Amino acid sequence: MDPVDTVSSQLPNAKREQEAILRLAPYVVGRARRGVVGRSTYARSLRAAIAAASSNPERQTVLISGEPGLEKDNIAALVHFGSRGRRSLLIRIDASLLPADGGELFQASIWGPALLSCLGKGTLLIDRLDAARPELRPLLVALAVNGNWPGGTAPIGARVIFTAESPVPELDGLVQRIRVPPLRVRRQDLGDWIRYDVRQISRKLGWARPPEVPEVVVKRLQGHDFANNLRELDVIVERALQQASSQEAIGEPAVLPEDVFWTSSLPSLHRFEIWRWKPQLRNLMRAPWLWNGLLFGLMSWLFVAVNLALWLGPQERNHNGVLNLFWAWWWPLILLGFPLVGRLWCSFCPFMVWGEIGQRLATALGWKPRPWPRGNTDRWASPTLAAGFAGILLWEELGNLENTAWLSSCLLLAITAGAVVGSLLFEKRFWCRYLCPVGGMNGLMAKLSVLELRAEAGTCSGSCNSFACFKGGPAEAEGLSSAGCPLGTHPAHLNDNRNCVLCLTCAQACPHRSVQLRLRPPAADLQRRMTAPDGEKLLLLVLFGGVMLHHWEPWLGWLQWAPQSLQEGPLLPRMGIGLIALGAPLLVASWWPKPWLYGFLPLVWALLLARHLPMGMGEAGRLLPVGLWPWLGERAGDLPSWSADPHVIAYCQSAVLLLGTVWSLVILRRLLGRQQELVLASGLALSTAILGR
Repeated sequence: MDPVDTVSSQLPNAKREQEAILRLAPYVVGRARRGVVGRSTYARSLRAAIAAASSNPERQTVLISGEPGLEKDNIAALVHFGSRGRRSLLIRIDASLLPADGGELFQASIWGPALLSCLGKGTLLIDRLDAARPELRPLLVALAVNGNWPGGTAPIGARVIFTAESPVPELDGLVQRIRVPPLRVRRQDLGDWIRYDVRQISRKLGWARPPEVPEVVVKRLQGHDFANNLRELDVIVERALQQASSQEAIGEPAVLPEDVFWTSSLPSLHRFEIWRWKPQLRNLMRAPWLWNGLLFGLMSWLFVAVNLALWLGPQERNHNGVLNLFWAWWWPLILLGFPLVGRLWCSFCPFMVWGEIGQRLATALGWKPRPWPRGNTDRWASPTLAAGFAGILLWEELGNLENTAWLSSCLLLAITAGAVVGSLLFEKRFWCRYLCPVGGMNGLMAKLSVLELRAEAGTCSGSCNSFACFKGGPAEAEGLSSAGCPLGTHPAHLNDNRNCVLCLTCAQACPHRSVQLRLRPPAADLQRRMTAPDGEKLLLLVLFGGVMLHHWEPWLGWLQWAPQSLQEGPLLPRMGIGLIALGAPLLVASWWPKPWLYGFLPLVWALLLARHLPMGMGEAGRLLPVGLWPWLGERAGDLPSWSADPHVIAYCQSAVLLLGTVWSLVILRRLLGRQQELVLASGLALSTAILGR
């Protein structure tokens, strides 16, 4: 059918028909921009609803409802161009711009006759019906229901399609409805949408072939809410491709790097910026001499001295000061530090220092580590890390590492060997981020910290092209030369503290002062909408299993084959008890929803701290006589020492468990919300605390 046939029969001659088409031209929708992308149930249901509306023989009025940014006008175009009347005209009118009497939709103007008198049997799309003036809404509803319009002599022959972002009760039961689901409930379709956008925008940029989108990017964006739905996603993808094309080293990338995708973070409420309060602290804390002196001038050689003392000195903890430092000082202090400074220990950990030294030496000799691997490494690394930590806990109990100096040194050297090998294989500190057992525990517990290091995504995406904080590079403005984040993470992409060691490399490199050090509420990372690796819950269960392993006798001592001690006797029974204790939480709680498990994180922290408090409060004060015993012998017992009363230690243990229990109940309330689950999880938390005591 010729487009002229869509003009009303009230315009009989060709001249008036041409005028009518010209009158409608500013409002004509030429085609649908795209179809419905995705394979989820929501996508299939939406396509079915569009097909049903298109094939409706009575051309019933349609109401398309949904949140902002869902391209409801495009859905209307799909309905029109999928119908038998696809050859007729589709015009779009924004209801929010119409005056109370309908203006030129119903009435002639200096530009020509009323639009409805020119449309004929085409389709009228009235966008944003809910934003129309109150006086106009009854006129539009009457137009849709019976075709009557002010000034018209007969009902219109056009089909009417409405879109709305809020309910329109006047149309209930009178129209055919299409509800468009928001993007946040269609996360299964997000990868398809991103790849579709990448293909379309790549053509506009003139790229020979669209780049691949890593699965890790899709998973990270699935944690974003997309308040403006598809329009927001289009902006994110287009900006990502433009930034990728502006990086000379990349050119036309085969795979899009993760760091070019920017999303607005969730509102950071109740944050206190330390460097804005005390600007002089920023210059001091980011000083390279401070970190280089601490790392390479102190920690590297101190680590060598510690291992020599463990191998050559006395083997018992009450005669070896280094063993006393490791078990009575390091473990209690690092556990106490998690809620305060998170993963700070990892920033000057000697494992990491010697890994970097090995990497620098190998590079100087011509060896080139592989680039930082792309993709979802956590898929296999997190279970591997959890298994490694389980092995350490088992070794610690069966080998009596707490009172055997050379075995404690073997543990330190084994982790250091992993760091060196990992640094030779991959650039930066791949081992520390993905495979270090101690680093995995630190990253998990860092979610409880009151301290966070974050960058402003708006500043980074709008002002920065070098990404020196992430990749490294020369000095720029007030930014310093750096090798980039050792864990390969951009500070604006951090969703939690897991992959931030507070080394301040990003703050050193940033020329725009985007990176901020903030105080925040405790455990602010534990939210209902948080994203975390699937394998991370295994590590949490292994930590809980470690507590059960240490207190195995009350609940496994009744077994006939149970040994008298895990440190003495045949290896097979001891190994069996150890595996049962470590595996029990995995068997019982592995099916629990992830929010349940993270709700128990403060309680697990409290159980670990309560376990190490007796050693810390009872033996840490004896460092001087223990450390000097190899030289003074029995006379070292006359040196000053301190040890807490057992009743005081028991009181502190009870206080820590009470704190962890209450803290877990608060977190569970935040994560679960539903009353039945909350009651059950709270009961489990209380029972666990009682058993742990």
